[in-house]
Amino acid sequence: ELLEAAQREDGYLNSYYQVVKPEKQYAELHYSHEMYCAGHLMQAAVALARIGEGEKVRKVAERFADHLVTVFLEGGRTGIDGHPEVETALVELYRVTGNERYLELARKLVDERGKGLVGGRSVRYVQDHMPVRDADTLVGHAVRALYLEAGIVDLYLETGDESLLESSVRRWEDLVATKLYITGGVGSRHAQEAFGDRYELPPDRAYAETCAAIANIHWNWRLLLATGKARYADLIERTLYNGFAASTSTDGTRFFYVNPLQRRHDHYEGDDPGRRHEWYSCACCPPNIMRLVASLGHYVATVDATDAALFVHQFTSSQIRAELSSGSVDVNVETDYPWDGKVSFTVTQTPNEPWTLALRDPAWSRSTRVSLGGSDLDVSAGDDGYIRIARTWEPGDVVTLELDMSPRLVFPHHRVDALRGCAAIERGPLLYCFEQIDQEDDVELDDLALAADTDFTTVELDDLAGIGRTVTIHVNAVARSAPTDELYSTTPPEDRIRERKARAVAVPYFLWDNRDAGPMRVWLPVRTTRSGAGPTTESGGEASRRSESRSHA
Repeated sequence: ELLEAAQREDGYLNSYYQVVKPEKQYAELHYSHEMYCAGHLMQAAVALARIGEGEKVRKVAERFADHLVTVFLEGGRTGIDGHPEVETALVELYRVTGNERYLELARKLVDERGKGLVGGRSVRYVQDHMPVRDADTLVGHAVRALYLEAGIVDLYLETGDESLLESSVRRWEDLVATKLYITGGVGSRHAQEAFGDRYELPPDRAYAETCAAIANIHWNWRLLLATGKARYADLIERTLYNGFAASTSTDGTRFFYVNPLQRRHDHYEGDDPGRRHEWYSCACCPPNIMRLVASLGHYVATVDATDAALFVHQFTSSQIRAELSSGSVDVNVETDYPWDGKVSFTVTQTPNEPWTLALRDPAWSRSTRVSLGGSDLDVSAGDDGYIRIARTWEPGDVVTLELDMSPRLVFPHHRVDALRGCAAIERGPLLYCFEQIDQEDDVELDDLALAADTDFTTVELDDLAGIGRTVTIHVNAVARSAPTDELYSTTPPEDRIRERKARAVAVPYFLWDNRDAGPMRVWLPVRTTRSGAGPTTESGGEASRRSESRSHA
């Protein structure tokens, strides 16, 4: 009712420009967020419509969308919003209403990128530097770039324009090869909250905005729907459990806007020691976090109607109900994921016709076991990354997926200068980090290095103070010291640094900064250069072959 009362007769709705700057409507699109805010309103209306609610909100959103169509499509006015978002919203509103004018306006806004129509700021910052079909890499403000990508894929899904999908996939492949943080976070520059150069991924200066992690999930979800490839579900998982989950404190009251991968003991950004805040003057992240959490159920599973297949993309205790071409299916999922790699799927309702249960085989799992009723199945993932089990099911059938949760070392590309000679630790979908509070009393975190004979011991804790339930990893390390404090020396480090054995403790990255404001590191130097890809529980030859055969985002 408030929105209805505030909305202008012609459909325009933006309190700031209606009250404070009425004469500047659409005159400051490079930073006004007028279409951007309209897009969020449309998406709220779509979310309500999907559960059969919100008729009044939908009418408000449609009137605003009709206004945009009148001004920018039928009226011929040039201009696009400096912050993409309305593109995907218009496509989604088209899906609900069937109004093709919304789809056409979305197409126009995407096609006009790269023509200098935003104005006012750096063209790269607002993704106005070249047409979307020509761009090979993501540049500028990270959230804007990824919201635009979501709209591009949505537009492809409704128009079938292959050039849109091809260009978006091309930029995705460049992202995961050169510009993606190991957390799934994106954006390496505080200046303009932007992508940096290829391989510019400093851990301490990572911006990795929480909203950018959310946008990354939105984009990968659409690519998953468009292509059916598990690599996009893999990246959703990586981002969800690490780059996104780290944004919120364990008590749910404080939030990270920026998600670094390292904090020094004397860190300050301005007057801020870099801890989570209760609120921000730019309040995009907390409500965006709530929006994603509220929609997590949408990312668990999908249906391939033509093949009578149920695809499970994310593993969480749940009940999945789906309508297949062969009939109704109910599957109960039980798991202690991500702490444990065992996931059980119990069929509770099924038609008397064959259908396929397709389970994602995560790229990080070195060995995956699948059983039916306790008997191993001789199945493996196809080229798309999914394990398919096709049969005529019976109520009570239980499929168990067992994923390899062995801790593993991960090494960066040699061109990532900030990480050269370092390694990180992962276990299952979780990235780990080292906090000073967990280390031996006489060991400074910045003096630690992983030992050449690194091994792993996992320790399950029911209630770690300030964190709660978790699994920690203990590793062999060395503590380094030097006889002098010289910042630069003509003596090589190996000739002047003294080392002693130590034991280092790592916690899941998403749980950091819940106990104190002490140092944290994701990446630690490795004591000596090692061949191979780190420790494994498999035989060397088999582990090597499996590692080489699988992509890792």
